[in-house]
Amino acid sequence: MIANLAQGVQVFTSNVYLVDGERTVLVDPGANFDVVSAVRDRVDDLDAVVLTHTHRDHVGNLEAVTDAFDVDAWGYDISFDGVDHAIEDEETIRLGDDEYVALHTPGHKNDHLCFYAADAGILFAGDLVFQNGSFGRTDLEEGDREQLIESIDRLLERIDEGLAEMHTGHGPSVTNNPYDHVELSARMARQA
Repeated sequence: MIANLAQGVQVFTSNVYLVDGERTVLVDPGANFDVVSAVRDRVDDLDAVVLTHTHRDHVGNLEAVTDAFDVDAWGYDISFDGVDHAIEDEETIRLGDDEYVALHTPGHKNDHLCFYAADAGILFAGDLVFQNGSFGRTDLEEGDREQLIESIDRLLERIDEGLAEMHTGHGPSVTNNPYDHVELSARMARQA
């Protein structure tokens, strides 16, 4: 089961996904709200924190979560303070009850990862793509529009029209033809 613990929170934060199951993980701990209490309202313990990338709105609560649950954080860039273990491009990791492939998708930030479970048809897109053809900002440090377009194209090569759920770093999750939203993001990124 996947729950967005930041839904309805009125502060500057990313979405925070609790993925419950065999390996209960938090995908991006968010920022500026009491995510520890939100986790405890749903589960007794966490097995890990997994990061899509290390922008402040996605990792502001990282230390609070790792301290409260005595868990390690996994991300692409272990030079970032708080990331304990590296996730390599194309590495398979378990989130909840499903196996996901990690895809290094820079362009919004150099350490950006998406996580895709082909069998379950689930994508954690981070800040690469969003609903209705939106895509990650490239005007911040490490942002690069051409690289972002290449990353979206790479994602399109991996996912297919059977994609059932796309969980994004901001805004609502997409469960109605999410593949079409990714395709639209690729087109919009080229036009902007």
